[in-house]
Amino acid sequence: MYTIVIEELTFKAILGILEKERNEEQLVVVDCKITYPDKVKFVDYSKVCDVIQKMIIENKYALIEDAVDDIENRLRKLFPQMKELYLKVTKPEILKNALVGVEILRKY
Repeated sequence: MYTIVIEELTFKAILGILEKERNEEQLVVVDCKITYPDKVKFVDYSKVCDVIQKMIIENKYALIEDAVDDIENRLRKLFPQMKELYLKVTKPEILKNALVGVEILRKY
């Protein structure tokens, strides 16, 4: 088994339900790990990064949970060889005293 690791994929996007979050882009940070069985059917980490960033920026999700669910579904279609997916989306600037976000761990 192999695992690709993406740490601190960082970009700005509209993400959240607060008025400020709907009107101003904010910093979004994504961590992702994908486990797959062999080198023959590898998972392209560059494509994974592009998919994640594009989906969050274009869809302007109100809920991080919706973003995570949509990204999971898209990655499953692109990489059916995935055996495990860890995905964490955080918003480091929305609260002054906490780093907040949502994470999932799925096993297939």
